[in-house]
Amino acid sequence: METIKGMARQAKQRLKNNFWENCKTNLKQGEIQAKNLGLNENKVKNYIGVKVQRQIKGDAPDAFYLKVKAMLDECGEVSDAIGRLTDKAYYATLSYAEKQRYNLELSAKYLAALERYRKEKELEAVKEHAESPLG
Repeated sequence: METIKGMARQAKQRLKNNFWENCKTNLKQGEIQAKNLGLNENKVKNYIGVKVQRQIKGDAPDAFYLKVKAMLDECGEVSDAIGRLTDKAYYATLSYAEKQRYNLELSAKYLAALERYRKEKELEAVKEHAESPLG
């Protein structure tokens, strides 16, 4: 766990490096690009806010999200996603009730990862459109 002194040092470093000015600039650009593309500006702003929070906390994408992202990039949304994400060896050791709980928890994690994936793809589309010579 970080100390208050360490967190203060990181905050000071963010101020020195114009972190917040860059965040504001990115937020304005994302908002303008979303408006030009007819996308929901609030969704883009919320996504950028979450991304900044992850960056400040130092959260790296978890292994489960990376697995879901790889599956979605390769196959798209499939009807047997939960089956593909299930740890078969671990699942075989569970009782009936534990299997039900595992399936529910895995489904919830998958839906959260899917929502995050969709938001990232939507934002990538905004960025690609803005960076294209015709955009």
